[in-house]
Amino acid sequence: MTGTPGSAQPRFPGYDVTDQSHTWDEVTRDVVMGRLGPPAAMQFFSAEEEPTARALVDRLLAQDEEPRVPALELIDAKLAARRGDGYRYSDMPEDWEAWRRSVAGLDADARRAHGRPFWDLNHQEQKDGIEQVRGMDGDWYGMPSQRLFSLWLRYACEAFYSHPGAWNEIGFGGPAYPRGYKNLGIGRREPWEVAEVVEADPVPWAERAEAARRRHQPEPIPPEGEPSAAGQPADNHRP
Repeated sequence: MTGTPGSAQPRFPGYDVTDQSHTWDEVTRDVVMGRLGPPAAMQFFSAEEEPTARALVDRLLAQDEEPRVPALELIDAKLAARRGDGYRYSDMPEDWEAWRRSVAGLDADARRAHGRPFWDLNHQEQKDGIEQVRGMDGDWYGMPSQRLFSLWLRYACEAFYSHPGAWNEIGFGGPAYPRGYKNLGIGRREPWEVAEVVEADPVPWAERAEAARRRHQPEPIPPEGEPSAAGQPADNHRP
């Protein structure tokens, strides 16, 4: 893909970081531009695992519409090559094993709760399943849930922000070698940079993070007899 992911109005309209690819060194250009080609076939995830792995990554990145950054394909290639991050917690399996086991776990939990695999749930049900893992205090399918969630997020963000489409979204100038930058300073732009449509963030970061947390937090079940959020007494015996 080129342009920016999703259908929202770009914050940097008309900006395309690849317009500056001629200023990058050859090795960097080949690596970055290679990420724009047709998505590669899955090498690590099986045909049965791919839909759930894709749904997990899309929900983590809020990629709910086209065009999408091919984050899962980038994760798949990394896992197939057995390229970790250079470290592993002693109570966690190898990254590739953690991904395979957790995809199976999401499907198992979804079938138990909804009678359908994870990929077949609606977006909110998928978010609730992910939030359940994130909010646990203990092991989930033999893995510390907090560290597993961190692993998911680390891989997803690394894949997303390695792609020029994500760079366009945030106005990132791309590789600086050997071109470099000359207009350093707040509010100063290079000749090839594009002004942000709305330079001031309308919602402070802390408020956005809290709003996202509330959206993903399942509604707690009140004690029997007490009013629920809808104003009706809770019936905890309802299936």
